[in-house]
Amino acid sequence: MKKRMYCLALILTMVSSFLINVSLFASETDDRIESSAKQSYVFKTYLKSDDIIIQSKDGVVALTGTVSEESHKSLARETVASLPGVKSVDNKLEIKGEVPAVNTDAWLIAKVKSTLLFHRSVSATETEVFAKEGIVTLRGETTSAAKKNLATEYAKDVEGVKSVKNEMTVLTPTIKPGKKTIGEKVDAISESIDDASITALVKTTLLFHRSTSALNTTVVTKKGVVELRGKTRTVAEKSQATKLVSDVHGVKKVVNKMIAKYKRH
Repeated sequence: MKKRMYCLALILTMVSSFLINVSLFASETDDRIESSAKQSYVFKTYLKSDDIIIQSKDGVVALTGTVSEESHKSLARETVASLPGVKSVDNKLEIKGEVPAVNTDAWLIAKVKSTLLFHRSVSATETEVFAKEGIVTLRGETTSAAKKNLATEYAKDVEGVKSVKNEMTVLTPTIKPGKKTIGEKVDAISESIDDASITALVKTTLLFHRSTSALNTTVVTKKGVVELRGKTRTVAEKSQATKLVSDVHGVKKVVNKMIAKYKRH
């Protein structure tokens, strides 16, 4: 009898110890998730002015607070969802202020601005965006004709844009000895962008572009190398996805394993 009681006590002690260790591990994981989200490139760059509270319990993350626009709400969710250990995300973020109605000029301006902001080859912060009845006008300064053309191409590929008037001025930059070019600065920044942020930026970029918004794409990032999986209707769509993703901040290489249903077109 004593031996049986001893064995039972030993088992209970072991189970209790196991449960305590599991609880501690879960707590550490939740702390790491919350910390990683706050320190991510997306939260420190794009969402730094938003009021977002991140709470993780057993890998289930709740996002509460306010953001300035709809794109920030989805960007926060995608970033957190891409973190190791996250099982699901309950996005309760609310948009602060008046939300532009869908397909209005204000709504279109916000979408074009966000889309340009995710691409490193266009000077998004120096680009002014205007819209009237679906016709978008771009103004500001850029450092090359190629970047100006790319800004036009990207803006045209945003859902709702009918046409683009690009009135940007192409400047010839004077680079002093030892001073980094804009491209070199972008490359330096890219080195510090975490994989979760890159995944979130890639997913949002594909969603914002009209040519890739309908694609069911799985995105996995490891040390800046992005792998795309899923299906496309044509090889052209697959190539377009590669092109757009290659120009997203932080992306070092794109491995496109998407399957094209039709080989031509």
